[in-house]
Amino acid sequence: MSAFMKAVDILNRYNLKRTSCREGIIDVITAANQALSENEIREQLVGNYDRTTFYRSFKTLEEHKIIHKIIVDNQLVKYALDNTVTQKDEHAHFYCNECNTVKCMNDVPVQKYQLPDGYSDVETEVLIKGICSNCKNQKNN
Repeated sequence: MSAFMKAVDILNRYNLKRTSCREGIIDVITAANQALSENEIREQLVGNYDRTTFYRSFKTLEEHKIIHKIIVDNQLVKYALDNTVTQKDEHAHFYCNECNTVKCMNDVPVQKYQLPDGYSDVETEVLIKGICSNCKNQKNN
């Protein structure tokens, strides 16, 4: 899929009813160059939606694997379009300790771990924490 997927096409692909709130959430996430928190998405969302409408829309998109959670810690959760939508391979995410951004590291694949007998994996999430290139450059200037 292209980098600029249309919300309408995504909702149609997943046989979901088009609502302005769902479309808005997808548009905000698609336009961002990084994963966003619920509050960041709400702040950028065009239209005035009550909490219930927003969270129902959000939950539906998550349940249908259109968006996925990136859990940084107990206090911070960010969201991005799911790999099933973007057609990307599983990849690591990078959290910047300075600017609190989360970026997809598309060129850093998630490795397959050898588990002990009797264990089977369902999914693997890799979150790398550190300082992004923008913050590092600002410190050096």
